[in-house]
Amino acid sequence: QVQLVESGGGLVQPGGSLRLSCAASGNIFSMNVMGWYRQAPGKERELVTQITSGGITHYADSVKGRFTISRDNAKNTINLQMNSLKPEDTAVYYCNFKGYTSSAYQDYWGQGTQVTVSS
Repeated sequence: QVQLVESGGGLVQPGGSLRLSCAASGNIFSMNVMGWYRQAPGKERELVTQITSGGITHYADSVKGRFTISRDNAKNTINLQMNSLKPEDTAVYYCNFKGYTSSAYQDYWGQGTQVTVSS
């Protein structure tokens, strides 16, 4: 089992910034990918960004240049710095952990944290 604890989120005006964090604990496979997904009302959950245990990152086109993901492998923590926020960034943001070995696979989700961008 892997537990994910999210923090951050809240209400911010357009153009503002927020920082999300997610800490993983438990039986963590060393080869893994951690990331953030989001789900707006009436829409499907979508990938925002992810980072591998080796530091390779991927961003959705809609957040490139505005969001930055980072990780601390020693603490099994990822951070998401969100700048120049837009109303369309409003959603529940979910932390995700995917771990791999040659014979096993892990896929866990955090409880979600609300991000609201509004004036």
